[in-house]
Amino acid sequence: MVTAKAKLAKVAAQAKSCRRCPLYRNATQTVFGEGPVGAPRLMLVGEQPGDQEDLAGKPFVGPAGKMLDKALAEAGVDRTEVYVTNVVKHFKNEPRGKRRLHKKPNRSEVEVCKVWLDQEIALVRPQLVLAMGVTAASALAGKAVTLSKLRGREIAFADGQRGMVTIHPSSILRAPDEAGRRQAYAGLVKDLELALKTVARLPQAA
Repeated sequence: MVTAKAKLAKVAAQAKSCRRCPLYRNATQTVFGEGPVGAPRLMLVGEQPGDQEDLAGKPFVGPAGKMLDKALAEAGVDRTEVYVTNVVKHFKNEPRGKRRLHKKPNRSEVEVCKVWLDQEIALVRPQLVLAMGVTAASALAGKAVTLSKLRGREIAFADGQRGMVTIHPSSILRAPDEAGRRQAYAGLVKDLELALKTVARLPQAA
């Protein structure tokens, strides 16, 4: 019998050669998700890999990833116990000298790439999906959403998956001042804590 973990590894291998949209041309490699398979409490979904993730081939290892790790620890979440991924698997960027600047993926790129995320969700079977940022939340909801209207409560995504939404950790780094960063960070920690409490109330997966 082929396990879900083996099936997911096969999907990840297929994603490595994905040419479904042009984003692979300026990216180093596909960055697939990682984490436990088989009903973990949480799956965290962001927008796309950044520059450091693109080079390392792993999700959330750059500045936003470090911010996420800090928030997870403060919320009492062990990162090794959650599955972490992005909607878009290639780094969309604009070369600027020696730097590569992040560019927001458009609707078409998100929709084309979501085939990989759909398979991740189906095989990982998370109890709750926490969408981080508008791009991830909109992709999972199947429509444009406003984070401020959905934060703080459980919602059902388009496929019936239990979910919640929060900010993307990179938005904390973009806050204009220290006070803004502290407030945004506290909000992320609060959302992670709420996600844990929500999962604790759910029926345990078989």
